[in-house]
Amino acid sequence: MEPHAPVGRLAARAHLLAAAGRPEEGLPLLAAASGHNPSLDWAGVPWVAEPALGARIDPGQLARTVMRLCTAVGDPAPTETVGPLRPYLSVVRHAVSAHGEHAMLLGAGSALARRLGEVRLAVEWAGRGARAQPSKLGEIWLGYALRSAGRMPEALAALRRAVAYDPDDLSVYADVAATLADLGRLDEALRWTELALERDPDFDCVVHTAHRLRYRADGDVAHLVGLADFIRDHPDDAHEHTDLEECCRTTPWLSGLPAGAPLPAGRAPVNAEPSADALRRLQRVAGQTWAHPPGAYDRALGLVLVEPWELLALLAHPETARPDQQNGLEVWACLGLLHHGTEEPWAESSRRRLLLGLLDGDVDRVTQAALFALVAYAWVDPEARADVAAVVAGRLTETASGASARAVAELALTAPGLDRPTRELAAATLRVPAVPRQRGRGRSLLRWRRD
Repeated sequence: MEPHAPVGRLAARAHLLAAAGRPEEGLPLLAAASGHNPSLDWAGVPWVAEPALGARIDPGQLARTVMRLCTAVGDPAPTETVGPLRPYLSVVRHAVSAHGEHAMLLGAGSALARRLGEVRLAVEWAGRGARAQPSKLGEIWLGYALRSAGRMPEALAALRRAVAYDPDDLSVYADVAATLADLGRLDEALRWTELALERDPDFDCVVHTAHRLRYRADGDVAHLVGLADFIRDHPDDAHEHTDLEECCRTTPWLSGLPAGAPLPAGRAPVNAEPSADALRRLQRVAGQTWAHPPGAYDRALGLVLVEPWELLALLAHPETARPDQQNGLEVWACLGLLHHGTEEPWAESSRRRLLLGLLDGDVDRVTQAALFALVAYAWVDPEARADVAAVVAGRLTETASGASARAVAELALTAPGLDRPTRELAAATLRVPAVPRQRGRGRSLLRWRRD
């Protein structure tokens, strides 16, 4: 179990211990192997399935093993891991039959059952554990199980009892707030987050929950930008959170390219042929979706190996001009420009100058991609936000009465630091029924010298 032990060694030693008549010592090693790679069927072996193993293993040791496994596999467990992890649930069943009302085992078993989709069993075991030994952790396990079962009022009651056991555990405040929000009691939920933040304004679980619920309340992207800032400034948070990704999901530009008819293809400002390697690198990162704007920016980092002139030339590559290949190559080429000359202050940088140059002319896929790259950069660099917001506001004003106004308005609503009148203009633009887009006049070629 030493750090960085090869996973094969863990599994091999587990099987040797089982063959030597000590399977209870081998199971934690096998579970560690499953934690390394949950999709492999490490535990699908006869000695794990033996009912005698559950009877002879110490229930506290099994509970600790199961809790470590749960931490490694996520909640819920990915579909491809459910089958390989079921043998551990069988061990817990056998242990529960042998050891009765062991509260820690019942609670840990409930957590595993919940992850594997056995919701009814999770509620049963968590309830038995909470009754056998009332505690904060027992109520948390019960609350989570009831949430998975859709029994929200009962889940809320259990989580409130957990707070009563330990009023200083702010992570439970976040759970209470999330449950209240799911019950449609958003004002109460926000009050719970505010109460927790008064005690510790940097407590990660509460910060994530508070930003998510504030965004749910008013739809202001500033809350998500604030959450992205917190994530950037706190890279060593104790827990993995998905609030930012979940809030961005399904929203145009926050999580991917907008649906609907594409804009005209646009033209590149460079009359040159990019290399095959440059195109391969671009296609490797390109795609219609991303987790959130900072995630898109990070994904384009590999394009630092493609020269800026090639990224600009790629904007006119035949692959990007086909209406049936909307994988956003223009977007990724523009995001790639952001990773060149990063040592230059933003206001005087060549990357800013190049992207602003791409905004000239009518709205097309190239100008749209350049504008998104500016917006994405504003998400990751607070010092660039005022500048980018001014650019976005100006572009929206220019197009407000044109056929492409909706395309710019969608992007504007994702821009950090946009003033309220501009946000209202963008929102009003999107409320106007869409009309078919018309192709505008061509863009003029700009000169580009590789020196």
